[in-house]
Amino acid sequence: MTAPVFDPLIHAPGRLQICAVLSAAEAEFAMVRDTIKVSDSVLSKHVKALEEAGYVAVRKAPFEGRQRTWLSMTSAGKKAFAAHVAELERLVKITAELTV
Repeated sequence: MTAPVFDPLIHAPGRLQICAVLSAAEAEFAMVRDTIKVSDSVLSKHVKALEEAGYVAVRKAPFEGRQRTWLSMTSAGKKAFAAHVAELERLVKITAELTV
């Protein structure tokens, strides 16, 4: 497992939600959009940032008679997301210990 690292690119709420959805499996653009409740343009902007960082792969393929956009996490994206989540968990643990 990658050492815990807080990743500011992933941490933005929309990108964090996208990574959470895609950490489980490849997903169609519209499904991700509807799941995180954003517009096409907002999702596109976040996906572009994640793609430029090498965290998300985008592919276009026909599905049910139309061209669809599919999103998936790359290996680097999965590692970065896992490290980010581990760092958030570490911070939660520190907080819990301080409030006891």
